[in-house]
Amino acid sequence: MVCQGCQKATATVHLTDIKPSGEPVERHLCEGCAAREGVAVKQHTLTATVLQEFIKQGLGLKSLGEKVCPQCGGSFKEFHEQGLLGCPYDYTAYRDLLKPIIERAQDGATQHTGKSPRPAGEGSRRRARLTQLHKALREAVGGEEYERAAKIRDEISAMEKE
Repeated sequence: MVCQGCQKATATVHLTDIKPSGEPVERHLCEGCAAREGVAVKQHTLTATVLQEFIKQGLGLKSLGEKVCPQCGGSFKEFHEQGLLGCPYDYTAYRDLLKPIIERAQDGATQHTGKSPRPAGEGSRRRARLTQLHKALREAVGGEEYERAAKIRDEISAMEKE
C-alpha cells in the first residue's frame, strides 16, 4: 500500500482518526510522513535480538560468543544461530544457558522426559481384556483345566453382553 502523504513510499503506519460525527477515517502513511505529523514510530526489534540481550544480561556476559565449549571450541552464539550443539560436552559448558530452554521444552523438567502414550480409552481397555481372556481360555482348555476354562468363558460372556 502506498503512503497517502507522499504517494511514493510504502505505508507502514496505519492510523484511524475519528471524525466529530463518530465516523472512522483510516490513514496509511510511511514512517517519514508519520514522523512529520508527530506520530512516534517505534523502531522494530527482532525477537531474537531481545532474547540474546536478555540472556547476556542475566549471565553478565558482553556477548553470547563469550561462552565457548573447551572440547569442541563451539560458542553458544553458534548454537543460538544454528540450533545445534557442537558436541555432548556443550550441555555442561552451556548448562546455565540451556537450562531455561530445556525447562521450557520439557514443561519444567530439566532432564529429557520423553513422551508417553495417551491413556487408552475404555473401549481399548475392554478389547485388550477380552483378548487376554480368550488367550487364557485357549490355554486352560489346552491344559485340560476345565473348571478354570468355564470361569473364563463366563467372564467373556458377561463382558460381551455389556
